[in-house]
Amino acid sequence: MAEEKRRIVIPGELLGEGRSFDGTFVEEGKVYSKYLGILKQRGNGYSVIPLAGVYIPKIGDKVIGIIQDIQVSGWTVDINAPWQAFMPLAEAVNEFVDIFKTDLSKYYDIGDVVYGRIQNVTKSMIIQISMKAPGCKKLRGGVLVKITPSKVPRLIGKGGSMVNLIKEKTNTTIIIGQNGLVWIKGEKVGKAIEAILTVDRESHIVGLTEKISKMLGE
Repeated sequence: MAEEKRRIVIPGELLGEGRSFDGTFVEEGKVYSKYLGILKQRGNGYSVIPLAGVYIPKIGDKVIGIIQDIQVSGWTVDINAPWQAFMPLAEAVNEFVDIFKTDLSKYYDIGDVVYGRIQNVTKSMIIQISMKAPGCKKLRGGVLVKITPSKVPRLIGKGGSMVNLIKEKTNTTIIIGQNGLVWIKGEKVGKAIEAILTVDRESHIVGLTEKISKMLGE
């Protein structure tokens, strides 16, 4: 297998000629970076992981969203992206619903927080969310914290090590959306928030797990 190379690149930087993946674009057969981020190169393929910035939805992502509006046949959802998503009735409710006789707010109301799956993303960025994937549900109570979307893997940690450490030390339930929204509910919510924001701010630091463990008490 070809060695994976990494370096920091800036928006518009020429990466080379080859295959374009996430975070890159092609002009006249050459691949350029869309973001300030980490270049991942394998063979003649290029992708860039943004160091910061907005969430770009991808099919299959599990995200946390906030209901913004109720439409005739579904709900508009804020998913912490430049584009809002739509949650169709058929992807949110299992039973038959007569849309002419039913107030859809009985299922999801404006301000409700949901944990759903990105079902579809079109080229024109029409985004559809489903509540029918495993684990998807309405999140009741709790608080929301926003982190940099590209830092989500660091917050989760290898095999869930970082988030599980925070859960155990603070006796909380934590759900992380790949869009950078984190839902927390439980005993020491303030401590959990402090730890989460530290991971977001210092994700590049060696020994971060030990630091978080000490912060939360051995």
